[in-house]
Amino acid sequence: MPIDIDRPLVDHHCHGLVPKTLERAAFERLISESFVAAPKGTSHFDAPVGLVIRAKCAALLDLDPFPDPDAYLARRATLGAAEVNRRFVQAGGYGQLLVDTGFRGGDILTPEGMADATGIPCCEVVRIEAVAERVGRSGVSAAGFARAFADALAEAARDAVGLKSIVAYRGGFAFDPAAPTTAEVEAAAGPWLKRMASGQGRMDDMTLMRHGLWVAAELTRARAMPIQFHVGYGDRDAKIHLNNPSLLMDFLQHLDDMGVNATLLHCYPYQREAGYLAEVFPNVYFDVGVILNYTGAMSATILGEALELAPFTKQLYSSDAFGVAEFYYLGAVLFRRALQQHLDRWIADGFCSVREADRIVAMIAHDNARRIYPLDH
Repeated sequence: MPIDIDRPLVDHHCHGLVPKTLERAAFERLISESFVAAPKGTSHFDAPVGLVIRAKCAALLDLDPFPDPDAYLARRATLGAAEVNRRFVQAGGYGQLLVDTGFRGGDILTPEGMADATGIPCCEVVRIEAVAERVGRSGVSAAGFARAFADALAEAARDAVGLKSIVAYRGGFAFDPAAPTTAEVEAAAGPWLKRMASGQGRMDDMTLMRHGLWVAAELTRARAMPIQFHVGYGDRDAKIHLNNPSLLMDFLQHLDDMGVNATLLHCYPYQREAGYLAEVFPNVYFDVGVILNYTGAMSATILGEALELAPFTKQLYSSDAFGVAEFYYLGAVLFRRALQQHLDRWIADGFCSVREADRIVAMIAHDNARRIYPLDH
């Protein structure tokens, strides 16, 4: 009896899709975490992610494997963005999408737009720093920032199922885990608000980011939902050596004391550290997310390292798909492929049974997310 690997996935971290046809330059920027053009004379298609797109996605566009990139994109344009988005996301076999709305929201579909485009139920995850930046542009005073931010975050998250922090991008995890005082928040808010008023600022003041995390912790405790943390591989803003999630241990302990769950996203190259944290902290969960897409043919190695130590009850699925629908499809295909490869080997070696393998698939594919996110409320 084969393993039931095709269970509907709860994608606990993803983004909206671009609702228009993409020219080659725009498509290539979206398949690289650098978000810049490849060096002159080269292409982002000549990378593991580009190879796996041409290998595994061509069939959904009615093409043979490994088409020329221009032919691939021409066929994509002929079908149109709406059809391409529908085909790829539906082929991924998703049951629910938890959509982070905090990045380039004007360029991509909202959760409601995603649900309409794909026919798949969608929920919102609110980015803490994006809310702080909106408040910072509102004309609020330094003395009024803390209250205005708390009110804005509570309102933005009124129908959300989780909050997300990108402190990894804005300084890393080696921060003082203690909550700043009211005086410290006001003192930090003054110069930061001046920068925001000039149009040059973003949320990058560590005192204010620490404050945001503590406000978020109280809100997630009250609403029984987790805080997501980007970890490791991502945009060039992320100083990778400061993204080791072990640097978060003191703050994770504070969250555990409060009864707040933390989910670590992507984690590469720190998937083993994330697995360790999931083992030793009852409130820590993790995924290997978008790195499966970016490592393509080698993605089973990454998932295998995630499976080495961490409890199966603490692992989650995410695609971190942004902009291009191929990442929704590939994330699902590569995850299922890798998980089946490892479980089949365990069964062959006598370390697992088909029944136990089915339980492991169900936990990681959907059960764990449904247990820690308020998806049925």
